[in-house]
Amino acid sequence: MAKKSSFLKNNWFILTMLLGIVGGCLTGWLWPGAKSLEPLGTIFINMMFCVVVPMVFCSISSAIANMGTVKRAGKLLGTTVLTFMCTTTIASLLMYIVLRFIPITVGTVVQGEVDAGLSAADLVVNFFTKPDFVELWSRKAILPLIVAAVIFGFGVQMAGGRETATAKLLADITNCIMKTVKIITYYAPIGFFGFFAFLVSTYGPELIGDYGRTLIIYYVVAFLYMFISSPVYAYIGGGKGAAKVMFKHLFKPAAVSFGTCSSVATIPTNIEAAQDSGVSKEVSEIVMPLGATMNMDGSGMSAILKVAFLFSLFGLDFTGGRAFLAILVAVFSSIAMSGIPGGGGTGELVLCTIFFPDQLSIAYPMAIALGNLIDPPATMVNSAGDYVSSFVVSRFADGKDWLQKQLHPDKK
Repeated sequence: MAKKSSFLKNNWFILTMLLGIVGGCLTGWLWPGAKSLEPLGTIFINMMFCVVVPMVFCSISSAIANMGTVKRAGKLLGTTVLTFMCTTTIASLLMYIVLRFIPITVGTVVQGEVDAGLSAADLVVNFFTKPDFVELWSRKAILPLIVAAVIFGFGVQMAGGRETATAKLLADITNCIMKTVKIITYYAPIGFFGFFAFLVSTYGPELIGDYGRTLIIYYVVAFLYMFISSPVYAYIGGGKGAAKVMFKHLFKPAAVSFGTCSSVATIPTNIEAAQDSGVSKEVSEIVMPLGATMNMDGSGMSAILKVAFLFSLFGLDFTGGRAFLAILVAVFSSIAMSGIPGGGGTGELVLCTIFFPDQLSIAYPMAIALGNLIDPPATMVNSAGDYVSSFVVSRFADGKDWLQKQLHPDKK
C-alpha cells in the first residue's frame, strides 16, 4: 500500500496529464462541438508564454553573469550551438533516408493564395534583432531576446560578474519565476484536455484522409527517433547509467511539448528535468532557452517531409542537389520557428519560396496543413532533443564524469 501511495505521489502530474490528453482525444472524436474547448488549452499556453519571456532573459543573462569566467561562458555557448547543429543535421538526414525507402503518395490538392512574404535579408534581421526594446518582450521575438540576454550577460561579466548586485538579482528573479511555473503547471491537465479535444475534433477527418500515409510515417519516425537517439546522446554525454537517468525524466518535457506544440512553453519543464538529472544550473539555463529556438531535430525532420510531400505532388525528383539543398534549408529554416505553435507559417513560407516559387498558391497551404498536423510530435522531438543535448554539453563543460559525480557523490 505504501509503494502504491508513493508511486501516485511521485507521478501524479504525469498521470493527470495523460488523463487529460486521453480524455481530450476521446471527447474530440465523439463530440463535434469539442472545437469550443480550445480556450481551455489556449489559457494554459498563454500563461506559459507570459512567464517564459522574462524567464528566458533572466535565466540566460543570469547563467552567463554568474559564471566564473568569460572564457567558460564562451566555451559553453559555442559547444551548445555546435551540438544543436549536429543533431538537427543528423535528424534531417535520417528522415530523408526513410523517405527514400518509403515514398509518399498524395491525393487532393489544396488551393489558396499567399503573400510574397519577407525577403531572406529581412528574415535574418528579424530573427536576430528588433528595432525597439519593447518588441523584445514578446514570444514572437524569442531569438532576438536570447541575443540581447547573451550580450547583457557578458556585460555583467565585464562589470564584475557574480559579485555584482545585478548578477545576484537576476539569479533571484530566475528562481522566483521557476516557482511561478510550478503553480501554472497545476492547470496543465485541464489545458491538455481542451487542446486535444480541439485538435482531434478539428483535424480528425484529415487523419484518415489524403494526408494519412504521410502522417503515419512522420509520427512513427518521430517517436522512434526520440526513443533511439535520446539514450544514444545521453550515453555520449553522460556515460554509463546516463540513459537510465534520462528516461526517468524524459517523459514530462516530452508530454508538455506534445500538448502545447511549443518548445518555448516547455523551457521551464526542460530546465527542471535537466537539473533533476544532475545537469548544472548554468548549463541548463543556457541550453534550454537556446534549444527552444535553435535545436530543431523535429522541425528539421518535418521540413524534409514537407518538401518530399510537395515534390511528389509536382512530380519532381527528390535526389541529388535538390536533396542536399533541402537538408541545408531544413536545418537553417528551422531556427526560430518553434517558439510559436505551428511556427506561424514562417518555416513553410521559407521552404515554399525556395523550392516552389511558381506554385506558391498551391504549395504553401498544403505545407501549412501538413505542418499543423505533425506539429505535436515535431515539437516533442525538438524539446526532447533540448533535454538530452544538455547531457552532451555538460560533458564538454563539466568533464566526462559529471554525471558519475552526481550518481556517486561519495566516490573520489
